[in-house]
Amino acid sequence: MKKSKPEPIPVMDYRQYRRTRRLVHECCNYDGGNCIALDDGEECVCVQSISYSLLCRWFRAAVLPLDRELETALFHRLDAKRCAVCGALFTPGSNRAKYCPECAGRMKRIKAAQRKRKQRAKCHALGAENPL
Repeated sequence: MKKSKPEPIPVMDYRQYRRTRRLVHECCNYDGGNCIALDDGEECVCVQSISYSLLCRWFRAAVLPLDRELETALFHRLDAKRCAVCGALFTPGSNRAKYCPECAGRMKRIKAAQRKRKQRAKCHALGAENPL
């Protein structure tokens, strides 16, 4: 039986810290700067709101997925890519992925329209090359 190593705690830069501070208010355990989960009779300050590290497991599991780009930047640094359209960080599903999920659908529609236009332009029946 192998002993698994615990994941290293990600350390944030100032911009990531500010984005995390805004997300802390979305946490169901956050109550006016205090953490309900850590409350044992005395009020306890929310550790996630005062730290540059991701210490709260509940925050990692429940709140951080609300901001996909921040989650990718913190946990998937090595395999993250930038979207070719908007420049946002995303975790690719394959090595061919070029666009983030938001841009992928839009680009798929644009490329299909271009492909159909090209196909229709080549069509012999619609062209002026063969007049009756």
